[in-house]
Amino acid sequence: MDYEQFIMQIIASSGEARSQSLKAARIAREGKLQEAEELLKQAKEKLKEAHKVQTKLIQAEGRGEKNEISILMIHAQDHLMNSLTVRELIVELIEETKSRLALEEQLKGMVN
Repeated sequence: MDYEQFIMQIIASSGEARSQSLKAARIAREGKLQEAEELLKQAKEKLKEAHKVQTKLIQAEGRGEKNEISILMIHAQDHLMNSLTVRELIVELIEETKSRLALEEQLKGMVN
């Protein structure tokens, strides 16, 4: 795989992870918590893929293999960091959703 292919892999995997994380949030609001958890798990795997590629590039540079820092590489790194942050925030949001749903169930029990 050449340098640009590595970069595109980071972008593709990160983008997929971000999409899965956002979809998990939407699904969790509907109460589909197991499905949301599965999407977060898939997002984590995509982020691992992107991180492995990033690590290969870092290791290559450590061995003295220099590559030009391009706008595309900066974009890839931005995508990866954004996706990591989005997933972390969605994990927290889903925990809040779980708490809300549990409280709603308690309230229903009290009203009935």
